[in-house]
Amino acid sequence: MSVRKLKPITPGQRFRIVNGFDAITTDKPEKSLLAPLKKSGGRNSQGKMTMRHKGGGHKRRYRVIDFKRDKQDVSATVKSIQYDPNRTAFIALVEYGDGEKRYIIAQNGLHVDQVISAGKAVAPEIGNALLLSEIPLGTIISCIELRPGQGAVMARSAGTFAQLIARDGKFVTVKMPSGEIRLILSACMATIGAISNSDHQLLVSGKAGRSRWLGRRPRTRPVAMNPVDHPMGGGEGRASGGHPRSRNGIPAKGYRTRSRTKKTNKYILERRKK
Repeated sequence: MSVRKLKPITPGQRFRIVNGFDAITTDKPEKSLLAPLKKSGGRNSQGKMTMRHKGGGHKRRYRVIDFKRDKQDVSATVKSIQYDPNRTAFIALVEYGDGEKRYIIAQNGLHVDQVISAGKAVAPEIGNALLLSEIPLGTIISCIELRPGQGAVMARSAGTFAQLIARDGKFVTVKMPSGEIRLILSACMATIGAISNSDHQLLVSGKAGRSRWLGRRPRTRPVAMNPVDHPMGGGEGRASGGHPRSRNGIPAKGYRTRSRTKKTNKYILERRKK
């Protein structure tokens, strides 16, 4: 993993920092695992804008990712590590013994020709998917299920990881990437290792145009609006805007939005740090 700082031969490149893509082994995706990806531009079926700041962007095709790792007790070989425009992490193309190919989220340290597998009685090595009940305590994990058979939903973005810290009955205690400590059913699956592309947080776009390539439209600062448009708008001259809050009045800093009566609150042992 590395990043590159470009020479400022144009104003847009002066501060730009790009990924070195050292881990990427090919730029050609597997055609059988591609699917069309339709853009909505933030509009609903009536053509009305229901989500602001979305639209445009480069055309993409979706890479079908195997989040369930349900082809168990069959080893697979890593054929390539690839870039995925739809997510921050890199993905790995794996081929099973019967010839089937699948994409999985690539863990840090996964390399070409490495043999990985999923299921019971699998060695807790990078890239292997196991039940939480079979993973040794203290292990760094990622791509975690919250319900058995649901598929990975937690710790999937670049550089993230969780840690298995305790086991009690049918639950295990996991420290999540946010710092939250919660209980998860031990029948759920997780993958060994941290997610690849940990340098993603160091990247700098360098210019506004790159946000447009990614499908992000410009955002107006709330303090520049009128009072009718935003709680932080209005005032004479350059007013500070008051307490930071969203367009519908919800405070932006320190205000807890999680419901106190949510059923899954009992699984959270310690809230994430403020």
